[in-house]
Amino acid sequence: MTITYSCIANGRAVLAELSLTGGSYQEAAATVLRLVLLRAESKTIMQMGSFVYHTLFIDGITYLCATDNALDTITPSAFLKNVSDTFLRNPLMSQEHFSPSNAVAADFQQVLGKYMVCNLQLYS
Repeated sequence: MTITYSCIANGRAVLAELSLTGGSYQEAAATVLRLVLLRAESKTIMQMGSFVYHTLFIDGITYLCATDNALDTITPSAFLKNVSDTFLRNPLMSQEHFSPSNAVAADFQQVLGKYMVCNLQLYS
């Protein structure tokens, strides 16, 4: 299983995102983010096209990833938990929670990449 896309969003505003493969995830991610906000459930799983979108919703922040395997729910859940733990420990977020700077976006793009690559290596 591969996590091909991930993002962190405050409401519908994407704070950081990263895609490991080509393709357009933004439209599907925007749809998923709208549904997450409407449902306000802590975890959701949605199939859109050939990808499965997993989300973790904590205190208004949505952690989202797209995978290519509908059967594995444990790996995406662990990935989202790791990303959310790292995000919540970041001191920049206490200062810029609702209007993050480009530095925060770049920092978390690296965090997303780190966890996505670690996950990819586990399944290669």
